[in-house]
Amino acid sequence: MNLLHHVVRPAAAEPDGALVLFHGRGVDERDLAPLLDELDPQRRLVGLAPRAPFQLPGAPGYHWYAVREVGFPDPDTFLSGFERVATWLDAVAASTGVPPERTVLGGFSQGAVMSYALGLAAGLPVPAGILAMSGFIPTVEGRQADLESHRGLPVAITHGTLDPVIGVEFGRAARELLEQSGLDVTYSESPIGHGIDPRHLPELAQWLRGLECLRLER
Repeated sequence: MNLLHHVVRPAAAEPDGALVLFHGRGVDERDLAPLLDELDPQRRLVGLAPRAPFQLPGAPGYHWYAVREVGFPDPDTFLSGFERVATWLDAVAASTGVPPERTVLGGFSQGAVMSYALGLAAGLPVPAGILAMSGFIPTVEGRQADLESHRGLPVAITHGTLDPVIGVEFGRAARELLEQSGLDVTYSESPIGHGIDPRHLPELAQWLRGLECLRLER
């Protein structure tokens, strides 16, 4: 499972599922790793936080793709990163024994974009849920979302109404599109900029606990 550098937070016992958190632009896997305990304090799930594959000229930290325009990632880096992460997720399932349908994909900013892309992709397993914090559903030629086969999929979206980087209109547009397509959307806004509002974390933890596919009988 060395395709992407990552940290693992073990489950307290045999895991009921997995939670994968993708960080935002310009940081690394350590940025969201503390949220694994915030979102899953009982450690029912094995938690993983991978490092994005790209270091870009003139831009510190790690990136999932090069920014071309908000909503429209650079196709070359995006598709390359997408394939690499998809392969890594296959390795995660094999290593942890947790199948994709019991794995929640989540992230912040660019990490939320990757969660949408991977979680809604045609030809990939449907995850247990998607957690998208301050992101957008990407438009990239050659990699469109397959919403029809994801009807009923639980999706939690949070966004700041004062976000100057990825405007709240992207979060609202994602909610509208997914709801119209029959996905099960939980949506929250708060008056913050481009960040994660800690006031949303208890709600997201409750959403995660409520996912039916992560409730296993011992």
